[in-house]
Amino acid sequence: MPRSRRDVLRLAASAAAVPAVPRLARAQAYPSRPVHILVGFAAGSAFDILARLIAQALTERLGQTFVVDNRPGAGGTIATEAVARSRADGHTLLVTGSPDAINATLYTNQSFSFKRDIVPVAGVGRGPNVMVVAPSFPAKTAPEFIAFAKAHPGQISVASAGVGSESHMCSELFKLMAGVDMVHVPYRGQAPALTDLIGGQVQADFAPLPPSIEYAKAGKLRALAITSSARSEAFPDLPTLAEFLPGYEATLATGLGAPRGTPAEVIERINKEVNAALAHPRIKAQLADLGNAPLPGSPADFGNLVAAEAEKWAKVIRAANLKPE
Repeated sequence: MPRSRRDVLRLAASAAAVPAVPRLARAQAYPSRPVHILVGFAAGSAFDILARLIAQALTERLGQTFVVDNRPGAGGTIATEAVARSRADGHTLLVTGSPDAINATLYTNQSFSFKRDIVPVAGVGRGPNVMVVAPSFPAKTAPEFIAFAKAHPGQISVASAGVGSESHMCSELFKLMAGVDMVHVPYRGQAPALTDLIGGQVQADFAPLPPSIEYAKAGKLRALAITSSARSEAFPDLPTLAEFLPGYEATLATGLGAPRGTPAEVIERINKEVNAALAHPRIKAQLADLGNAPLPGSPADFGNLVAAEAEKWAKVIRAANLKPE
């Protein structure tokens, strides 16, 4: 018996909907067990602080535990490789952003490819670094610092969280644009670098705001300038380096990535929940206290930002002839 046109259309619509059913079910069932968020840096780093903030928010929103797992070492590439090789089901995520964008050029002999093996999921926050010096350092302003550095080439020690870290790249960009020579002192993380800076073992740091903001506000460190193109709400009276070095700009972008092959519907679910968390007044306030602005958007938006960061820092790495540790 021939089917009516209405029956044919109904069957066609049902057939088209079949593939969507497992996808929808997979998204609704996620997460089915605790989710591990790997951080390539030590506890107390900017990535770690923002990871714990978003992990708590996702735990509250999704009713499953999101666990922060610190895997420091090799400029963050240990954690990135671990995620790249993990099961692609959304239960292992990576805190990613500017550091991985830097490492894409700095580390050339990796057994994995960040660009190929990690897919963007969601942005979390973006904030500047702050140029800080030990309280005993003679310069009180960024121009005074530049003048002192030019008068004493190779005599200022600048700490960082390690070769290729955001703090290191900020100082290298500063050296190139200011035309000064300083000695780089890499540490295994930002926390020990700040400890030695406070103690006077080193003289300066271009530290991310989350781990350094309280030290600066308490007077344990002297903040000279902010690295973003516009002044920070966290330090409204602090000038930008761009006010003295036109064109200087450096900010730390933080977000989440996942292994290549993670189902699109799972990525979309995480992205939706992160964006909803970032819109909450409490999360906005917490980010603001850390000197960060929320970074909502699609996975593609975050991916494009990281790609732009990679292109920018590749130029600095080549100009400064930087090599990994």
